[in-house]
Amino acid sequence: MPVNQIQKSAFKSRALKLAGAVITLAVTAHNAYATNGYFANGYGEKSQGIAGIGVALPQDSLAAASNPAGTAFVGNRADLGVSLFKPQRSADISGNAFGANGHYDGNDTEYFVIPDFGYTHQLSDKSAYGVAVYGNGGMNTDYKTNPYAAFGSTGKAGVNLEQLFITPSYAYKLDNNNAIGVGVNLAYQRFSAKGLSAFSSASSSPNDLTDRGTDTSAGYGVRLGWTGNITNDVTLGLTWASKINTGEFDKYKGLFAEQGGFDIPENYGAGIAWHVTSALTLASDYQRILYSGVDSVGNPLSNLFSGNPLGSSKGPGFGWQDISVYKIGATYAVNNDLILRAGYSHSDQPIPSDQTFFNILAPGVVQEHYTFGATWNLGDGELTAAYVYAPKTTVNGNNSIPSSFGGGNANIHLEENILGVSYAWKL
Repeated sequence: MPVNQIQKSAFKSRALKLAGAVITLAVTAHNAYATNGYFANGYGEKSQGIAGIGVALPQDSLAAASNPAGTAFVGNRADLGVSLFKPQRSADISGNAFGANGHYDGNDTEYFVIPDFGYTHQLSDKSAYGVAVYGNGGMNTDYKTNPYAAFGSTGKAGVNLEQLFITPSYAYKLDNNNAIGVGVNLAYQRFSAKGLSAFSSASSSPNDLTDRGTDTSAGYGVRLGWTGNITNDVTLGLTWASKINTGEFDKYKGLFAEQGGFDIPENYGAGIAWHVTSALTLASDYQRILYSGVDSVGNPLSNLFSGNPLGSSKGPGFGWQDISVYKIGATYAVNNDLILRAGYSHSDQPIPSDQTFFNILAPGVVQEHYTFGATWNLGDGELTAAYVYAPKTTVNGNNSIPSSFGGGNANIHLEENILGVSYAWKL
């Protein structure tokens, strides 16, 4: 066997072992996301640096997380990254007859570590395969002072949702200008809740409502994609991911609708990249996330008062709405060794003002992201850094606390900072 083939085979073996290590770390690490609702704003540090853009602008081996067609354009490489995530979540209750009024800080757990990994290999000049490992989304709150204590809850309150995706992908170039791709989204998620006993009388299974430790579920779906060069300078992209029907969280079948169901929503998007000059690229993505298609996420709290207790088939959820996300950004090659990135994204608000009471647990309200990033070429490798800032956003409640809980309003707040670094090996 030629020396270069031996080296590539050895690296492939090391890359697969590294992927296994990253999967283990991702499963065991205390991860959380809360960006566009609870979906991540971008996948991989290069994408993070340009507002999460990636549908028509593949940049690394995490490309399949946004559009599997991008696997055909990033070459032979492996990327290993990690992000440090710091969300600031809190709530205020006012006008409550049961004495719940006050400010509640949900940051008893402050920092979260989120790893990612990608590997791509060109089979020929027309086809390529790869695998991406990343956190798709999640949510965490940790209230040392329980905001539901006045209603009968004890101890700390909060939830922890973590979603890990492993996406094997295959891409094929139809011609010099068009490529299609398919990825299989293998999803694994974990969930725990605490301090919610105040809702026991409203549950179909009070013993499976709260403080049951961590439960897990898994499922799979597909992501399809296309990219096409409509001119020498302009690239378009389309992508769609199916809803993922996961198993139930049996330990929490008294909390989530459909006896513990918590599927992952269908989503789709489009993108454009304009290579203005050899150094400057402008890009934009549009994403649509169908949160209302998952009952445990989309059902409003008012379902509780029409004969549908927590955990029942039509039981209440968090009342989240479908959202659109708009992203715009730029990359600029200062020279052969340095690329700079910047971007901005804006999303619709998933949480209506009359749904804030239950969403004290899940205040995924941020709508804007300002992002910056850079990549340094190190010869056989690359070093990338990215910073994401989501300014504090507040949703003020509007008759959001039911009269049976003393009425009044809950106002929920969220701010985020994310710092990511990654290293890439060029094969």
